[in-house]
Parts: sequence; C-alpha cells; structure tokens
Amino acid sequence: MKHSYSERYNSASSLSSGMECVWLVCVFMLSVCVGDDSGLDRSGLCVVDPPLCDDQNSFLSFEAIRSIHKLMDDDADGTVDAMETDEFLREDLQDRNPKAKHRSFHRADPHISLEDMWSAWKESEVYNWTVLQVEEWLSLSVELPQYNRTWCDLPVSSGRLAVKNVTLTVSLLKILDRSHTQKLQLKALDVVLFGPPAAGRQNRWKDLVLGLSVLMALGGCWFAYIQTRKSRDDLGKLMKDLEGLQRAEESLLDLQAKLQRAQEQQHCVQVEKVKVEEELRSEIDSAKQEAQRLHELREGSENERSRQKYAEQELEQVRTALRKAERELESRARWAPPEALQKWLQLTHEVEDQHYNNKKQNAERQLLQAREGAEKIKKKRSSLFGTFHVAHSSSLDDVDQKILSAKQALGEVTAALREKLHRWQQIESLTGFCVVNNPGLGALAAALNLDPSFLGLRPSTPQNLLLSDDLDDMDEDILVLDQGDIQELQDSGPPAP
Repeated sequence: MKHSYSERYNSASSLSSGMECVWLVCVFMLSVCVGDDSGLDRSGLCVVDPPLCDDQNSFLSFEAIRSIHKLMDDDADGTVDAMETDEFLREDLQDRNPKAKHRSFHRADPHISLEDMWSAWKESEVYNWTVLQVEEWLSLSVELPQYNRTWCDLPVSSGRLAVKNVTLTVSLLKILDRSHTQKLQLKALDVVLFGPPAAGRQNRWKDLVLGLSVLMALGGCWFAYIQTRKSRDDLGKLMKDLEGLQRAEESLLDLQAKLQRAQEQQHCVQVEKVKVEEELRSEIDSAKQEAQRLHELREGSENERSRQKYAEQELEQVRTALRKAERELESRARWAPPEALQKWLQLTHEVEDQHYNNKKQNAERQLLQAREGAEKIKKKRSSLFGTFHVAHSSSLDDVDQKILSAKQALGEVTAALREKLHRWQQIESLTGFCVVNNPGLGALAAALNLDPSFLGLRPSTPQNLLLSDDLDDMDEDILVLDQGDIQELQDSGPPAP
C-alpha cells in the first residue's frame, strides 16, 4: 500500500476498449469478493511478469488474480490444492457438480501457485474479450442486460473498482439489488477461473444441431406426407381390385345359376323326348296290330272283293307304320350309341365335377382371405397412425397380391365352368343321353362294377364284419386304408350331387 487510492484513480485511463471493459467487470467482482485487504504492491507483478510491470491495467488485473488466489488458499501456504479448490467450488461458487471444473482448473498440477493462476488468466479466452462479447456475456450468461451500457460507458478508472465501495456500487454502477451483485460476482469468478461459459462456446454447435434437427423434421414430415399419399393411392387401387374381385364372383354365381337352369331345361327336354318316343312306339304297335287284324280278316273272307278291300287297308296301315318308323329313325342318329356309354359319360362328368368343386373351393378360400386382409387394412387406416403404419409395412402388398391371386383363380373357375357347360351340352346333343343329371358317383360306380376307392369314395363297411383266425395271413393293405388315403378321403368331401 505504497500508493494512495486517489493516485491510482487519477493514473488510470478511461474505459473505452474491450479489454478495459472486461477488467472493469472482473476487478469489480473481485473487489466485492475479497474486500480491501489485498496489498497493492507492484513488486509481485514485476517478479512474476516483468514486461507488464509498468502497465496500470495489468497491475490491477494481477491484483485481482492475487486476491482470488488468496481467497482460495485457506491454509496460506502459497498454493491452492485440490481440497481447497473443491471447497471453494462448493461453498463460494455454489457449484453442485464441481468435477468438470475441478479437472479444468488443476489439470495435471495438484498445487496451483499465483504464477500458475496468472499464466492461466493471460492464456484465457476471456482475457481478450471485446466489448460485444462482454455485453453478450452479461445478457446471456449473467442474464442482466440492463447493466451493459453502465459498464462500458462509465468514466472511471478500473482502480476504483478494486476496492469494496458501496457508494461506487450503488451510485455509479447503479446496482441497487444485492442479489444482482452476488449473481454478477459468482459469474465473474467463474469466467476468470474457468474460461467462458460452455454455452457460449457451444452456441454455434447448438444452432447447427437445431438447424439440422429442423431440416430432418421437415424431411420427415415430407417423407410421411409422401408415404401417406402413396398409401392412400395404393389403398384406392386395392379397393378397385377388390371391387373387380367382387364382380368376378358375381359373374361366377350368375354362370352357375345359368348352368342350373340349363340342367333343368335339359332334364325337361329329356323327359319330353322319352314321352314322345313312348307315344311313337305305341302308335307303331297299334298300327301293326291293326294291320295284323286286317290281314286275318282278308284271309278269312270268301269274297274276293272284300279280300281286296282288306288288302288295301292293310297296305295303307303298313305304309303308315313305315312312315312313322322312318320318322323315328330320322329323329335318332344314324349311329345309335350303346347304353353303357351313357353311364361312362355320366361317371366322367362326376369325376370332372369333383375336380371343379375342389378348384372352386380353393378360389373361394383365396377370396375369403383377400376380404379379411382388406378389412384389416380398413380398420388400421381408421386409427391415428394407421395410414403411416400401413404405408411402411408389407401388409398392403400382401393383400394386393392375395386379391390378384383370388381374382385370377375366380377367372379360371369361371372359364372352366363355361367350357364344361358348353362341352357337356354338345355331348348330350350328339349322343342323346342325359349326362349332367345322373344318379351320382356312388351309384354309377356300383352299376359299372368299379372299386369306390379308385374314385376317392369311402367303401361301405358291413356293420357285422367278423374276422376269423384264417384271415390273419391276408395282406393288411386290403383291410386297412393307408393313412395318406384316409387324409385324402377326408379332404375330398362328399360327392357333388
């Protein structure tokens, strides 16, 4: 304390640069923290940093660093150890998580001397802060932007701020709130010892991350919109395919109804044909009987004239019978197929009808699966995220494939039904047989002496079947059906009527 306070105040220049503004903040805070008991002796600065010995601002800054070092050095041994740093961070700076700052302050040196602290301060980024950076720090980190112009426009030297002076604090600096003073003190100690706040260094990174996040969010929204629209289009196409499938099913049902009506008409024609044939045969038989009667009368008549009359009547009856027989032969084909052919044709029709029914059941099963899949997609679409879920799942493609497969199967069944109907109508027309209406597969197999197992039928088993010991040497395949045949019989189902 070789120099008075007035001499130090008059020797300082006005604060116009960014460096002076920063020192103004730091020195004021340190003066509030340590008070008036630090000796203002240039000898310390001249020993530690001779080039700055005559610089007033550097001297005030060094005094501030020495005050902080003295504040942290509780045992006054000249160095700040790890325990003292930890205690200072917890009690003075009120830091709840001091580990990161503890490592940043000590690094590899467990004991920090005044020279170490002064060197660290000169290498700090805060040492070269500009006025704009100080204002940004006061606004963002300290959150006291109302004191920006007071700090940097105050026409006092930084030396006056090194002394704890309530008049200076209240009158000149206009800090009336003690909580503001304490808050500014803690923030200033923090930046002097540990550098600029992490938030200040990471603002650009945060802005970059925020910008990328916004871009990614916009991209995600655009992608979701595209996928939703694509899902809506695919669902519309799916509904059109389902409508086409419905029309194909209706066409198949109409064709089956036409087939049923054609079969009924064919049956009526067949019955009428049988009646006509019976009436024709009856007329021929009656004509033959009349001719025979006239012949007998002619032979028994003694009168020649009467005999001639009977002969003419007999001749006329024969001619009438011949004409009727000719008409009957013309109604029939030149070649009369054997009656056994009718049963074989009926058997062929029933076997083909079995395969057709299996194919039809398979198509109906595919149609049912396609409908169930479409109903599930409709239910999912009605939910909140259903459309987005359907757009990113393979269920839509699966249902579309099922609908196309069912539509193709129904088309094949319809074409097969048309071809079968036309073919058997032509066969019935050429042969004159009733093929479609028949007694059934079992009766036909019995009439033709066929093994029912050849046709996929379960043979009838007598209820009272007794096996004696003499049958033990017989082949078991005759008595027991193979397991695969049993499964095949169960899958085939009952024969079509």
